[in-house]
Amino acid sequence: MIQIDDKLISEEIFSEEFVCNLTKCKGACCVEGDVGAPLDKNELEILDGIFDKIKPYLTQEGIKALEEQGTWTTDPHDGMYVTPMVENRECAYVTFDDKGITKCGIEKAYEDGAVDWQKPISCHLYPIRATEYSAFTALNYHEWNVCSDACTLGKELQVPVYKFLKTPLIRKYGEEFYTVLSEVADEWKREYGS
Repeated sequence: MIQIDDKLISEEIFSEEFVCNLTKCKGACCVEGDVGAPLDKNELEILDGIFDKIKPYLTQEGIKALEEQGTWTTDPHDGMYVTPMVENRECAYVTFDDKGITKCGIEKAYEDGAVDWQKPISCHLYPIRATEYSAFTALNYHEWNVCSDACTLGKELQVPVYKFLKTPLIRKYGEEFYTVLSEVADEWKREYGS
């Protein structure tokens, strides 16, 4: 682990390579899993506030799930805040294109200018999982078999995780943090990289 301010960063964020390959995986990360996407507490009010604006971008099944469960729910195993799911399948905010590839309905609304919030930060930061503790935040690389095509493409293109996630890392932690992270990554690569 490497420390930058109050963040402990897994070295896998520098060593692993990753580029989403939606044509192969079809956005399986939005469909697979036991619960919806993790949510920060401050995102709950945002989801409540934008629901009417994003409704036109969602599937009928997603709208029904959100109307029944609310715009967010809790994980029954650990009580963490998560997005609701459609009948224990996909995230309720997911839409599908004509090729069966998922897209976030919130992000589609954001791209159209209907809302000014892109999507939950946990989705934007994936495959980094940020865990908040009282004294620090841990940033870890999360390996999931549904993302094997993203790992393959990342290796082909030689894009480390932290570079692939530049935009969401800046969104969450700011430009200054990302600049320091990049400098640390360069140092790490000189010392440990192959």
